[in-house]
Amino acid sequence: MSDDSGDDSGIDPLRHPLFGPMARALAGSGPIHWDVARQTAMMIATGGSPEVNVDPTTRIAIERLAPIAEMHVRDVTQLEVSASSIAVVDRSSWVHHTLAEWRTFFSSLAGSLQPPADRDADPVAAMLANVGRMIAPAMTGMSIGSMIGTLSTTSFGCYDLPLPRDPHGAIRIIGRNVDEFAREWSLEADDVRMWVVVHELATHAVFNVADIRNHVVALITRFAGAFRPDPEALMHGLTDVDPSSADPMALMQRFVDDPTLLIGAVRSPEQDRIQPILDAAMTALIGFVDVSVDEVTNRVLGSSSRISEAVRRRRVEESSQRTVVENLLGLRLDREGVAAGRAFVNGVVERGGRDALARMFTAAHRLPTPAEIAAPGLWLARVEFD
Repeated sequence: MSDDSGDDSGIDPLRHPLFGPMARALAGSGPIHWDVARQTAMMIATGGSPEVNVDPTTRIAIERLAPIAEMHVRDVTQLEVSASSIAVVDRSSWVHHTLAEWRTFFSSLAGSLQPPADRDADPVAAMLANVGRMIAPAMTGMSIGSMIGTLSTTSFGCYDLPLPRDPHGAIRIIGRNVDEFAREWSLEADDVRMWVVVHELATHAVFNVADIRNHVVALITRFAGAFRPDPEALMHGLTDVDPSSADPMALMQRFVDDPTLLIGAVRSPEQDRIQPILDAAMTALIGFVDVSVDEVTNRVLGSSSRISEAVRRRRVEESSQRTVVENLLGLRLDREGVAAGRAFVNGVVERGGRDALARMFTAAHRLPTPAEIAAPGLWLARVEFD
């Protein structure tokens, strides 16, 4: 029996009643399906099995080391820090809090990738665009969950990726990961625990300075929100596949590994303007933390060079998930950048001492500019009369 409605080439099959429940389930609410993100992250973090309780030996050891670390971190950084906020947790707890504390960044990113509706598109392109809009929240949630779940299997604490967190929240250290790293690199467990506690406290102290934290949060949020979508990205991603040789699961994994492939994240001129400012700020802050950690751990451990080198090698060899997070949020933490940050901090201390370096934390506008990272004397000359 023929359809009396005539030509139906413009009908969107996704409006069929059979697709309604599926569309609602996939879309969730907003540009990210956070339940999917949480479930994916938890599955990866735990391997699908119940986690064992935190080893009490590890917890007690870290709690015993924390007050010693606090005293020295406060002395070296000249910043406020409190070891009472340290909590030794499992991977599931870390995932739960990380999803909440990074939500602002990922929401800004997902919001920037919402493609506008194209009423003039041909029916096939319009259908694929609607498919993209329907599944994007779930796929983006799956991608974010995959990234955070994978990070939970290797991260020591809150600041392996130097992203600001709730200044009033606990510093959560994944004791299991710390101990596994010590065994893998044949290092003394207590020495590694001390190194991690010092690093977490020093980074937390930096981001506990309200003006610095707010400035970095604003830069990262602006960067993540400044991508521009390619409305035809999904169609291109599908039509570029060779059906005779492509593995459908491999294509799906591409979308999971990098959510920008789903809709197509195009770098914008706004990001090009933000990037050098964000680079300079993060280079200086990471350099400050690294130099401070070395000074403190050399005091309390005698020498921490083996641990520091192992951690820095681990930074470079980290999984692709960490690299994706860095790229999405504008963080560039390569070896050259880390070395430039250390050179800047050491250059300031050599010229003006620790008191001069402390001026960096009195206001966000006193963070170095891109030109000043390579010339600490220029920064000192500027802030001396600021």
